[in-house]
Amino acid sequence: MKKLFYLAIVLCAIACTNKKSSVNYAKFEPEDGKCLVFIGQDMEAIGGIEGKEGYVNFFGTPAGITIYTNIRPGDVSYGYTYQGLDGLTSNANWGAGNCFADAQLASPLLKDCDVAIGLELVNHEEKVASGEHDSYIIRLGEWIQNIAPRRVFLRIGYEFDGHAWNHYQPEAYITAFRRIHTLFDSLNISNVAYVWQSTGGNSSMDELYQYYPGDEYVDWFAYSQFAQGRCQAMIDLARKHGKPLFIAESTPMFQEKGVVASELRLSNPEQANRAWSTWYKELFNTVESNPDVVKAFSYINADWPSEAMWQGDTVIFSKIDARLQINPDITVKWKEKMKTERYIHEPIAHIE
Repeated sequence: MKKLFYLAIVLCAIACTNKKSSVNYAKFEPEDGKCLVFIGQDMEAIGGIEGKEGYVNFFGTPAGITIYTNIRPGDVSYGYTYQGLDGLTSNANWGAGNCFADAQLASPLLKDCDVAIGLELVNHEEKVASGEHDSYIIRLGEWIQNIAPRRVFLRIGYEFDGHAWNHYQPEAYITAFRRIHTLFDSLNISNVAYVWQSTGGNSSMDELYQYYPGDEYVDWFAYSQFAQGRCQAMIDLARKHGKPLFIAESTPMFQEKGVVASELRLSNPEQANRAWSTWYKELFNTVESNPDVVKAFSYINADWPSEAMWQGDTVIFSKIDARLQINPDITVKWKEKMKTERYIHEPIAHIE
């Protein structure tokens, strides 16, 4: 009888072990019920380096930061001429804030955090797809490899369905995405996960699939969460394909009927309280009600109209100051939320 009892215990232990080992997590995906916290999207918003006081100076180092670069040589944005891979090894500002990744990653406050890279290909997806821009892809790959073991989440042609501002051609976009992945594989770059990011509200399921590179090329699904709230279509699609989901861009916004975007400045107590009870509640609910899928989010801690790209009455971010630290009540609430077990609000290297 005792032998049968012990045998039952052993079999149960084996079954439990097999069940745990059968979970196939994607690259850099935390366990179910956990969510990586990233902060973006420029040097002033993130802080943590000399002369730049931002999120890190008030809330500590998050799991990761969001940065941006491009393969757009020769294009012009707000008086700045792109060289290609701008903002990685030297300071660059194409209208959306200062970007200088090497300086940020050299900071003691940021030395261990993950990096989410928004890689813009606007007007150049066909050249990337054809191989004409392979030299830029290789240089980017070498840069990513050089910052290992730091983990990189590469958002290739992010907001691929943002037709009004990105106007990517589906076939060229897919080929470009695959080419970057294939070239990186040939360089044995192992510290990168490939992220496929929608706008989060502009496309039907059929339209999304027109831009999908394929399961073998995509590690994470992603979308942007602004005024429109959660994108259930992308969440459902990620779940269907067995992929984790990254809310790769998020900032509070109210969009009233007939208005480009209502004013929302967190320094205004009334506006801040409304935002916390609606927009922030929806962001956290999106994460917490989808513990098997939503595994990361990036908050844009920016005073948007301080940068040229976001100024003007027709620009939806022109009246938004989303810096958490400028409102004492929001600061306290955010810190309390980040202390909960679900949110990974420190570099993985510090945990492991």
